[in-house]
Amino acid sequence: MNLKNLMMWGVIVFLVVGLMHLFQNPKNSPVADKVPFSEFLKNIDDGRVVQVEINGNNIEGILSDGTVFNTYAPNDPNLVEKLTSKGVTINATPIEDKMPSLLGILLSWFPMLLLIGVWIFFMRQMQGGRGGAMGFGKSKAKLLSESRGKVTFNDVAGIDEAKEEVEEIIEFLKDPRKFRRLGGKIPKGALLIGPPGTGKTLLAKAIAGEANVPFFTISGSDFVEMFVGVGASRVRDMMEQGKKNAPCIIFIDEIDAVGRSRGAGLGGGNDEREQTLNQLLVEMDGFDTNEGVIIIAATNRPDVLDPALLRPGRFDRQVVVPNPDIIGREAILKVHIKKINIGPDVKLRTIARGTPGFSGADLANLCNESALLAARKNKRLVTMLDIEEAKDKVMMGAERRSMVMTEDDKKLTAYHEGGHAIVALNEQASDPIHKATIIPRGRALGVVWTLPERDKYSHTREYLEANISKAMGGRVAEEMIFGHDKVTSGASSDIQMATKLAKDMVTKFGMSNELGPLSYGENEDEVFLGRSITRQQHMSEDTAKKVDVEVKKIVDAGYQRAKKILTEKLDDLHKLAKALLVYETLSGEEIKDLILKNIQPKRSNEEDEKNKEESSALGSLGLKPKPAL
Repeated sequence: MNLKNLMMWGVIVFLVVGLMHLFQNPKNSPVADKVPFSEFLKNIDDGRVVQVEINGNNIEGILSDGTVFNTYAPNDPNLVEKLTSKGVTINATPIEDKMPSLLGILLSWFPMLLLIGVWIFFMRQMQGGRGGAMGFGKSKAKLLSESRGKVTFNDVAGIDEAKEEVEEIIEFLKDPRKFRRLGGKIPKGALLIGPPGTGKTLLAKAIAGEANVPFFTISGSDFVEMFVGVGASRVRDMMEQGKKNAPCIIFIDEIDAVGRSRGAGLGGGNDEREQTLNQLLVEMDGFDTNEGVIIIAATNRPDVLDPALLRPGRFDRQVVVPNPDIIGREAILKVHIKKINIGPDVKLRTIARGTPGFSGADLANLCNESALLAARKNKRLVTMLDIEEAKDKVMMGAERRSMVMTEDDKKLTAYHEGGHAIVALNEQASDPIHKATIIPRGRALGVVWTLPERDKYSHTREYLEANISKAMGGRVAEEMIFGHDKVTSGASSDIQMATKLAKDMVTKFGMSNELGPLSYGENEDEVFLGRSITRQQHMSEDTAKKVDVEVKKIVDAGYQRAKKILTEKLDDLHKLAKALLVYETLSGEEIKDLILKNIQPKRSNEEDEKNKEESSALGSLGLKPKPAL
């Protein structure tokens, strides 16, 4: 709660307390007794009345014993004479027929004013400010100025092609006459398309920072409200703000929240979202780029946008912001690594080579996690080891060393992960092994992590089949070592991945000899008003059966290939499983040296002592921990 709201509640509480005190009797004077007029006359005759105050026909007085009384007197002309003869002190005041005071009027209207004030307060809270009760249709766009941190192209790395695409927008905002002389028109809108975390919002801020113009930012969900027409009103107000601050940039993040294709849903066309989209389309047609207003939007789902939004004259320029390649990742790391203190052993090219598929946000998170890990160890510099640990945590999940595992569980996990690793080593098309561990990470009891040697943009049939075979390696190893009845549910995620990969090969990649190079859709369920509605695609029931047969054929082939490899390399499987039980985590190079050259992994003395304490886990194998070389 901010200071303004706190002060308002304080005023309300103060007024309520004051009103309660006002209506209470402020004087501690005794309450007067009501007496008959006859008794009042008798007290006068007896000399008991000391003082009276006459206000019209109302008389209030004090008896000789201090008792306060009041009575109503008729028009008695002899009353004053009788009181005077008895020596009674008389005070008389006239009856005043006056208008109520301003304070009285305020007190009478106070409850109603209090209710109105509370209603206005809660209306402002529900509407989120901006104009209060009358500002429901005002735009929620925020103006970011240089004082809040100016972003330039120096802060954006790894997306050089996207930066080149928006260069002319910056040139237009700086010098529009350069384009007008040749009769050219700058695009009214630019749509930034790319996966989450690639830097779309950062690129939009950098455009405004390079052009040195105001930058309005708003989310697509800010237009959508419960009442029809509110979003359209906010669109109109946003455009008016842009024209008043021209030249400027209006940035709409996650525009798919309001820009979905019209008529695709089951709710008709008269809903709030479609009305807002219609108003946005009209407004983009209603202003000229000569006014200096450029609209930039961002989305990671361009396929759901309305075609009218993408036609020339609106968002006619689409700028793809992809995940960076190895050169881009290195450039992004240079930007983020400036914020932390790194040691001399940190090689950015090595980190970039080991993080294929990472977005800019992932790399920023990697740098931050490495700094946190180093700080936790009370280090003054972030070393390459810290960055490797952070990469493992980001990609495989945090270690769960506190998880209690029995010796049988460790043994089964070691052979399961060893099966994955041995198959990956013997599949020529498979990616190289980066690391294998039997320490629980995330939701997995163990992980075999493979990384490509370079960025891959397409995959061959043999690569996909090698991945299916590698996924089946864990289940095959369990069956071979422990028997059919001892197979566990630990391979469920492997089976799911292999099945999905095989189905994609058949239905999307056209890699089935039986079904040919065709794309096959599926029956997709949509939920509307709590009911599941099936949207039929072009796959018939007979075709679906053929797809299932082909998928099973591909997965079975991968299973048999993994079984053949592990049968031939059974000694390597035992060797690797025993090493995993001793050392828990092995790098790809250590696994290769162990299998191909029979070189045991090197560990420090402290780690050897720790391994000796875990000798009970090796008892079932009849193996003693091997000291480090």
